[in-house]
Parts: sequence; C-alpha cells; structure tokens
Amino acid sequence: MNSIKEYFVSFYKGLKSLLIGMKVTLRIFFRKKTTECYPENRETLVIADRFRGTLTMPHDAEDNHKCIACGLCEIACPNGTIHVESVTEVNEETGKKKKVLTRYMYDHGSCMFCQMCVRACPHDAICFDNSFEHAVFTRAKLVKQLNKK
Repeated sequence: MNSIKEYFVSFYKGLKSLLIGMKVTLRIFFRKKTTECYPENRETLVIADRFRGTLTMPHDAEDNHKCIACGLCEIACPNGTIHVESVTEVNEETGKKKKVLTRYMYDHGSCMFCQMCVRACPHDAICFDNSFEHAVFTRAKLVKQLNKK
C-alpha cells in the first residue's frame, strides 16, 4: 500500500514539474521577439560598451604605442594567445638597458576574451574594441600583429 502512495506522489510531482516547465515555455513563446536583422542594420546596430570584440593596441598620430614589452599580458593570458617579442637596447649616453617591442602577436581564434591581459597591462597599452565581424576561411588569418598601425 505504501509503494502505491509513493508512486502517485512521485507521479504528481513529475506532472507538476512538467506543467511549470510548459508554463515558462509558453510565456517565452508568446513574448515579443528581439531578433536583429543583422546585415541590413549595420549602421543602426547598437553594441554595448562592455562587449569584447578584438584586442587592439591603440596608436597615436605618430604611430607610437604605450607598450613597453614587459610581457605581463603574455603571462596573464590563460590560453597563450599573446606572444611578445622584444629586444634589449642599450642607451649609449647613460648605459641603461631598455626593452623595445619588436612584435606583438595575438591569436584571435584561441582567445577566450577574459580580459585578463588588459587588466594586467600597467600602461593601458591594449584594450578590447567592439568589432565583431571576424569570419575568415583559414585560422591563420586570425593571428594578427598588433604593434603596427
């Protein structure tokens, strides 16, 4: 007798759960749709400021950037998508050594957009922009050199 009672209790619990799920589904089904007609509305498309599209290295008018080749972004990146190559130059007047950035490579295809590299940069030399159109035929085209304009 006890097993029959447990059977009906579990049956009604399952039925209640199913009806709650169906209620949520029907409510969302009849809600106003928010689909964007993307290719047609490129000019009016509004993208949130916090959207992370592509890692960029801003340059000024003289084609200078703020990167000092410290490599903190490369260390902070969990996927290894950033590779910083630098050379050490010696100032002849003072004799001090200084790192100079030669190549800053970024693999957009393996980036997970965590923004840890941007937070680790002490000079705000890199940032994410809002561009999101990255369709390419080969993955090799997703590897970009950022330290040239």
